[in-house]
Amino acid sequence: MTSLDIIQSPIVDELKSFESYFKESIQSDIPLLRIIIRYILRKKGKQMRPMFVFLSAKMCGEFNETTLLAASSIELLHTATLLHDDVVDESYERRGSFSINALWKNKIAVLVGDFILARGMLNTLDRKEYRFLHLISRAVKDMSEGEILQMRKSRKLDIDNETYFEIIRKKTASLIATSMAIGAASVTKDDEVVEKMFRIGLDVGIAFQIKDDIFDYQSKGILGKPTGNDIKEKKITLPLLYVLNNCESRERSRILSLIKRKNKNQAKVKELVDLVVSRGGLEYAAQQMNQFRENAIAGIMEFPESESRNALIELVNYTTTRQK
Repeated sequence: MTSLDIIQSPIVDELKSFESYFKESIQSDIPLLRIIIRYILRKKGKQMRPMFVFLSAKMCGEFNETTLLAASSIELLHTATLLHDDVVDESYERRGSFSINALWKNKIAVLVGDFILARGMLNTLDRKEYRFLHLISRAVKDMSEGEILQMRKSRKLDIDNETYFEIIRKKTASLIATSMAIGAASVTKDDEVVEKMFRIGLDVGIAFQIKDDIFDYQSKGILGKPTGNDIKEKKITLPLLYVLNNCESRERSRILSLIKRKNKNQAKVKELVDLVVSRGGLEYAAQQMNQFRENAIAGIMEFPESESRNALIELVNYTTTRQK
């Protein structure tokens, strides 16, 4: 049995129900929209965020149809942000296939993202689930702020540890935190439990993003080489930040100059990747990642023992051991 099998075992039926529920929640009468939505649905990922919703719900109470609405709202938000991210990042590939903006151009991609986001909001309003709307709106605000902050810092290259963690808390962790909080909110009226799940989710999400940052410096792909995409995009993430914080000012200036002026030069990118690896940047990032993971697990362990709790812990572990 694989790790994902263990994670999904308490929610197999729920995940099956979710597929049809989600398809229904995203439909439109506009022919072009229907074509694009079918394309999006064919390229679904691992559905990690719905798994966080379902496992959090079952750990905190009794699963119900409102939990399906919660998971659908999160997945609609996630899908919309992916479409917008691809436009912002000028990315033409998503999950091994052409992105929406690559096939239908930026204007359509942005409008489809807006439609999907609005669809999720309307679904919650139709059911009068105002707590869901509050949680989702907070996530949209945080994710937008995180993206804008990262763009600004990428231009100025003046990032520090505090700013790095603020960026990933808002940009990535807030959505996982909202997934866990909205799962709890679908089964309990206890706001303290909902907020506790949100805080646990922030730790999970930060660990998740640090894992992504580590990937960029590790060998992978057909050629077995690190991508160095973060450096190419002038993103200073935790592995590189560790090196910048532990070198002399002259070397720091040289590194920042390379990122600013030579970030498209493959040889210089490789030089920086090798520097991060040799100076212990990955080890430091892994230590930080594991600390946030352990903090999250400690919070989950405060809930009564159950199959869902065990699977949720397995899912948290999966976020830091996954291979892609």
